[in-house]
Amino acid sequence: MGLALSSSWNAFRHTDAKQMIFEILEAGFTDIELSFNLTQAMLNGVEEILRQGKVKIVSLHNYCPIPDGLEREEALPDCFAMSSLDEDERAYALKFARRTIDTAASFGAKAVVLHCGRVEIPDKTRQLVDLCNSGLKDSQVFNKMFQQAQFERKANAGKFLSQTLRSLDELNRYAVQKGVLLGIETRVYYREIPSYEEIGVILGKFKNSNIFYWHDTGHAEIMEMVGFARHTDFLKSYGSNMIGLHLHDFFKGQDHLAPSQGALDFNQFKPYLKKDTLKVMEAHYPADKEAVIRGREFLRGIFDGAA
Repeated sequence: MGLALSSSWNAFRHTDAKQMIFEILEAGFTDIELSFNLTQAMLNGVEEILRQGKVKIVSLHNYCPIPDGLEREEALPDCFAMSSLDEDERAYALKFARRTIDTAASFGAKAVVLHCGRVEIPDKTRQLVDLCNSGLKDSQVFNKMFQQAQFERKANAGKFLSQTLRSLDELNRYAVQKGVLLGIETRVYYREIPSYEEIGVILGKFKNSNIFYWHDTGHAEIMEMVGFARHTDFLKSYGSNMIGLHLHDFFKGQDHLAPSQGALDFNQFKPYLKKDTLKVMEAHYPADKEAVIRGREFLRGIFDGAA
């Protein structure tokens, strides 16, 4: 598999899919992941471009297209949580995830990347990151906040994880019918599902199904920075079940940098790449075209010839 670029890099600069994809082509990519902030009108434009054979859609990030009634800025992957105890919200999450799976099938994409909900507790991940950046990771205030976070999550996680597992069961059965794989993505905030351990629960429950692991390089690095899990543990434990990676760089708690713009060692991922592993660069604003091109060449220098 070649290197793809997520449209999260430039989607918000465009309302027309042709312009969005032309900019991606200019950066040297023909493989694309469609991000979660695209309207149905934009996807209609993508379909027209696909018929011309200029690009390949390798994956989609749920929700794609955006859910009915929401503006693009509101339509985040967590706008409806599949873990919700509110059955109406959970039903919306499933409805629009199925629509994403339908879109993936119609575009010939291999996979849909999923966020799997959250434990409904206050989240202090960013405060913990700020304390780390201030040199206070060993301080009493950090330790108190960290321990409280662990306690609150453990005390409340069960009922939300159960809802996630119910939802994934339904989505997996639908994905099997459509011939689309589902990638469970490494999360960035500690209250989100799945945690490091919960990834194992999900993969164990859905062994030999259409549900796999999707590794996010920046998210795993934040988990290690704060102390919730080691980056390498995700790879060692779940790399054999990995269908794709979001590749972006990381520096002092900031992720989604273009590769080569931070301090992340991308060589560590090579042993886990298979021939058909999806490799998706997920650089966000303010990365410009030159930074994305440098990131592309940087990654190709590492991954060419691997798997």
